Amino acid sequence: MGVKGFVEGGIASIVAGCSTHPLDLIKVRMQLQGEKVHAPNPQPIHNLRPAFAFHNLHVPHAPSLPLPPPPPPRASAGPISVGMKIVQTEGLAALYSGVSATVLRQTLYSTTRMGLYDVLKTKWAHKETGHLSLPHKIGAGLIAGAIGAAVGNPADVAMVRMQADGRLPMAQRRNYKGVTDAISQMAKQEGVASLWRGSALTVNRAMIVTASQLASYDQFKEMIIENHVMNDGLGTHVTASFAAGFVASVASNPVDVIKTRVMNMKVEPGSIPPYNGALDCALKTVRAEGPMALYKGFIPTISRQGPFTVVLFVTLEQVRKLLKEF
Repeated sequence: MGVKGFVEGGIASIVAGCSTHPLDLIKVRMQLQGEKVHAPNPQPIHNLRPAFAFHNLHVPHAPSLPLPPPPPPRASAGPISVGMKIVQTEGLAALYSGVSATVLRQTLYSTTRMGLYDVLKTKWAHKETGHLSLPHKIGAGLIAGAIGAAVGNPADVAMVRMQADGRLPMAQRRNYKGVTDAISQMAKQEGVASLWRGSALTVNRAMIVTASQLASYDQFKEMIIENHVMNDGLGTHVTASFAAGFVASVASNPVDVIKTRVMNMKVEPGSIPPYNGALDCALKTVRAEGPMALYKGFIPTISRQGPFTVVLFVTLEQVRKLLKEF
């Protein structure tokens, strides 16, 4: 029973992840809008020596001129224009940049969280009614999400980097050949610990997403059926999953923005990292771009989370029917 839950959840997650990958890529690019691309630290001025010098030469000071005002910040592009720019500058195939990492991530992270949630739900269900209370659903989601995220973090880091690579200047691109190459290069160049960069954020986000997504889907589905709004069929599954997708998007977007930026940051050897952690990233983001920066990419997040959740649960219900006899 337990193993079947992992298989069902894994199949549904991979189908949902691959079908909505371009929307996820657009979301990542939008979350990185407004962030400065950090170049390597320039050589300190005191180390630079002129080739020649004039001694005892008096040069009169020129009158100081007022500096021109800084240019206004560029308005953030919307999801359609971001998607069109990716296609125009990088080609249509760029919309599937990092899809191998998505497959690995769903295999590790989503299979684990979906399977564990199913196990906990079965274990904690009321013996007579078979139902699970909302607090127990949320608890099961929090535990399953945390463990799934810890398992899948290396694939998550690789996916974010592969999706973000196209926005960097050619000289700064990582040019990973695939998810295996990405993970091996990160381990060699930045150490094995880099594979778990942002893992605290990944775990927090996964706990929020899993608890809000899976628990709210089950809750909405039960409410629709028990109140005789619709029968247990495709209409109920689609309605409940759309509602669950909205709840998950609102709850997780701020953590998702910070997670994306921390995972994507480029740390040059011997230089100070752009961010010292999640809290430092959040504070710098809010100071530089305002509080609503934490909801950057919300439209593509909900545009992706909605279809992802629908495909996930509709596929899951169909896979359950197919594997019912096993």
